[in-house]
Amino acid sequence: MLDLDLTRREFLQTSGTVLMGTIATSSGILSMLAPSQTWALELTKLDKSTGHALLLATRQILPHDTLDDAVYALVVKDLDSAAASDDAVAKLLTDGVAQLNADAGGDWSGASSDKQAAVIEKMAGNDFFEKIRGTAIVSLYNNEMAWAHFGYEGDAWKHGGYLKRGFDDLNWLPDPPADASPSAYAAE
Repeated sequence: MLDLDLTRREFLQTSGTVLMGTIATSSGILSMLAPSQTWALELTKLDKSTGHALLLATRQILPHDTLDDAVYALVVKDLDSAAASDDAVAKLLTDGVAQLNADAGGDWSGASSDKQAAVIEKMAGNDFFEKIRGTAIVSLYNNEMAWAHFGYEGDAWKHGGYLKRGFDDLNWLPDPPADASPSAYAAE
């Protein structure tokens, strides 16, 4: 067994580019699902600056003010994986971030949220924007941390279907009259 005198920080500094953050304590369900309060994402192809810009761009494209960066980091992870396996994607992403910076007058990531929104809005529909949006739709909304945040309970078929799992738990409309539909449990 090797006896390495290496701190976690030193390990992370030497093991490649790492995007890091902390899960906000206000997101109780998310913090229970996450392995720890802090998160770190190792980037294999993209640098930290590009990864951070992509995280912020994803937040601008699909904004959820109370959703933690840890969930958005999963999008960056998938974008980094795509960049690592395809040089054209890597170029698209790095050139796109360079364009964000140019349009923001130098540092898009450091710009105000309003400025970031205006710059990303100008890019709507281009290949860079669509690559982030398309990846984010799958990565962001298809993971258990986001599901917990939004209150999605998962696939109904795993739990006996909707009849036994709250299909009628609608609480923002008045209850329909009893004769409006037969009982859902009449067949039992």
